[in-house]
Amino acid sequence: MAEVLVVVEASKAAGVKKVTLEMLTLARGLGSVSAVVLGGPGAAAELTDKLGEYGAEKVYAAESDDIDGYLVAPKATVVAELVRRVQPAAVLLPSSQEGKEIAGRLAVKLDNGLLIDAVELAGDGTATQVVFAGSTIVKSKVTKGLPIVTIRPNSVTPEPSASSPAVEQLDVTVGDADKLTKVVDRVAEQKGSRPELSEASIVVSGGRGVGNADNFKLVEEMADLLGAAVGASRAAVDSGYYPHQFQVGQTGKTVSPQLYVALGISGAIQHRAGMQTSKTIVAVNKDAEAPIFELADFGVVGDLFKVVPQADEEIRKRK
Repeated sequence: MAEVLVVVEASKAAGVKKVTLEMLTLARGLGSVSAVVLGGPGAAAELTDKLGEYGAEKVYAAESDDIDGYLVAPKATVVAELVRRVQPAAVLLPSSQEGKEIAGRLAVKLDNGLLIDAVELAGDGTATQVVFAGSTIVKSKVTKGLPIVTIRPNSVTPEPSASSPAVEQLDVTVGDADKLTKVVDRVAEQKGSRPELSEASIVVSGGRGVGNADNFKLVEEMADLLGAAVGASRAAVDSGYYPHQFQVGQTGKTVSPQLYVALGISGAIQHRAGMQTSKTIVAVNKDAEAPIFELADFGVVGDLFKVVPQADEEIRKRK
């Protein structure tokens, strides 16, 4: 059975990212799963057990100061060399900013087709993509080369499949052309007690109906009571109510939690594209005709400044 290469997305703080577990789950339907870890010396050791838990049969460890000390170019070169050597059935990468850049460079190096933002991938390499803010579903297939596909986060439910992966160290050799942009400093983003937005099982989001930045404390309070992440609609972000990195939607982050609470969000198609796969959706809006109610499992037509404090009180009673 041919190998399927999964380019791992991970961080020192969070370990293996959820999107990597999703890709490992998808890859098992395509062939023998091999995870590719790109990082500095010792990067793979901390990740191998988790990768094996979700089906990785082999881990390729590309560990070098050249990988860690420069931007994306060395990573693309290493993956391209590995693809030429093992001739995999497919290469899966995360649809993150870095993942898509590696994928683009890889496709150019291999003179290969490329599919971006897939939400499903069939055994024959046919990818399903959701386009035009979720209004159209497209089936696509690479017609030149092997399937190089980036997977949209929160598209698949990760399923464990225990394995004991063998680890193979890769010889990292990159040229001067890959060292044109050097990393000179890294600053760790201050992380609060709330879960990361794209990986949270509960998300509470606020929209323009919240009114202003100060009122977003109402959203944060409910999120903290539920142990949830905080999100925001594009309208709220554009109005300056909340920072851009918390935007949920087509031009923000895609989330698929067990519970999504939308407070004062009308439900524009741009926002719905980023949260419509949530398992249970609860909406609070004073406009009974708001589009969000078409998507919601439970809807409350009312003033969120009256509804939310009552809901918070009930949550406290049941904790």
